[in-house]
Amino acid sequence: MGVDEVLCDFRPVNFPMKSAIYVWGYNHCGQTARKEKDCHLRIPKQLSPELFNASGGKNLRWLDVACGREHTAAVESDGSLYTWGSNDYGQLGDGTEESAKHPTKVKLLQTEFVKSVSCGAHCTAAIAEPRENDGSISTGRLWVWGQNQGSNYPRLYWGAFSPDTVIRQVSCGAAHTVALSDEGLVQAWGYNEYGQLGRGFTCEGLQGSRALNAYGKFLDEAPELVKITQVSCGENHTAAISENGELYTWGLGSMGQLGHCSLQYGDKELIPRRVVALEGVMIKDVSCGGVHTCARTIEGALYAWGGGQAGQLGLGPQTGHFSCVANSSEMLFRNIPVLIIPSGVHLVTCGHSHTLVYMRDGRIYGWGYNNYGQAANDKSTYAWFPSPVDWYAISVNCFCFYVLNMW
Repeated sequence: MGVDEVLCDFRPVNFPMKSAIYVWGYNHCGQTARKEKDCHLRIPKQLSPELFNASGGKNLRWLDVACGREHTAAVESDGSLYTWGSNDYGQLGDGTEESAKHPTKVKLLQTEFVKSVSCGAHCTAAIAEPRENDGSISTGRLWVWGQNQGSNYPRLYWGAFSPDTVIRQVSCGAAHTVALSDEGLVQAWGYNEYGQLGRGFTCEGLQGSRALNAYGKFLDEAPELVKITQVSCGENHTAAISENGELYTWGLGSMGQLGHCSLQYGDKELIPRRVVALEGVMIKDVSCGGVHTCARTIEGALYAWGGGQAGQLGLGPQTGHFSCVANSSEMLFRNIPVLIIPSGVHLVTCGHSHTLVYMRDGRIYGWGYNNYGQAANDKSTYAWFPSPVDWYAISVNCFCFYVLNMW
């Protein structure tokens, strides 16, 4: 079973014949797979194909890359999944709790063709199809492992979905996970003390999976079921895009990360609620960070909102550029989406306290917390405005850069 046969509609447009993984930032647990003694790297560095046991001259292609708090995962075009970095909670999927400073193939998934991967703080989830499939098995099965997932080996997980469900996307947060089906249904499991599971209430302890069926489009109308096309988990909040390009958010909103003028339940929203400030704006992509959120429109504009104490909104410190609201702890936030980049954004991803965008011209910009060089090349603790990362994709058609989802 080859990549062209398996991916079909799943394959990204202009899938490159050759691609590479570049890493930078913190390396305390080996999550950047480098041998250098320094704990951080401010200049992106390509990972050698030899790290993935590629023979000389072999052209590697990558389907997906994801970063957790201290671990990394990558999917090769042959459907193999590699993991490395911290393994304190079994998030590498090798059945141990021993860290790995070099990429290692997840052996238990060798009979599966992995299509995509998501890393939470200390867990991992992957969508895969059996390599030998006569058509009777789902082409998008969910595998989970690590903290709160019940195993340090990959295990098949259906949750609230039936076994024939095709999983389209999975997103892992700090302590909760959300999966999206091909039919546009969403299920969530994990911790729910801030309402991040979207069930209409909060509760303590680890919660099993349940499908979401109530989305609040208008406050004066009863919630209804909405077809979803993309999901993203933050630390304690969640976001989803509907088939009409509308954005819904829920969970903890104490730093404005939900994008609502006011919250219905103190500092939380307990069910998905539409971000009315973006009404009329067609949202194509969303990414949640620790306490901030970014959304990209279909035209390539970028909006951001939430906590900006580390510069992760890209609006600068407390200046005339926008009105910051400061509380007693001097933490800055903005609870209404604001336009950051008017056009040209191709991809966006939020780390815990920094943001990266990949522009349509191949350039990469970063901003936010930068103590380890994760947001910009400049040797500063904070990058307050979008700053160019010292790397450029010369030929986007034959070379692909994957923006990492970094916790």
